[in-house]
Amino acid sequence: MSIRPFRAAATLQAVALACAVAYPAAAATVVTSPAALPADHAAPRLFLGGSIDMGHAPDWQKQMIADLADEDVVILNPRRPDWDPAWRPEADEPEFRRQVEWELAALDSADVIVLYLAPGTQSPVSLLEMGLHAHDGKLIVLCPEGYWRKGNVDITAKRYGIEQVADMKELLAATRARLAALARPAKR
Repeated sequence: MSIRPFRAAATLQAVALACAVAYPAAAATVVTSPAALPADHAAPRLFLGGSIDMGHAPDWQKQMIADLADEDVVILNPRRPDWDPAWRPEADEPEFRRQVEWELAALDSADVIVLYLAPGTQSPVSLLEMGLHAHDGKLIVLCPEGYWRKGNVDITAKRYGIEQVADMKELLAATRARLAALARPAKR
């Protein structure tokens, strides 16, 4: 049985349209501390680590989330909108403990960890997170001139083979490339 060319083209268009309806475009899911982490791990997970400095650093996470809105990714954002600087940074402070435990769990569950160490910030927790994950191949680091411990970051990154980028544009490109490499095939 032969199919005439115009019918084959019409059939292919119908199949393509059906697939577009059945499988909509990817969209990022954002989980912000202290919300529970998703139970399933159907999409790659991206942790947005780096400069927050108790809310005083620029909200670079907001732009990264907007830039990745079209990706099939779960974005784990530690910058919480209800952060209260009056919370003591001590283990017996309930909300502080909740934040630290959320971050540790999110870091462990992440497939990719982005660290942006902004000039003019200190971000000591981000340095701790870099050290915790230096060996696991998850990190992409942006540490521009002006970050107070840039030398330490550069030496550590080189020693442990951590991917470093030069600016936000490269950070976004490297993140997209890492997510593409992790993408799971669509279920049919």
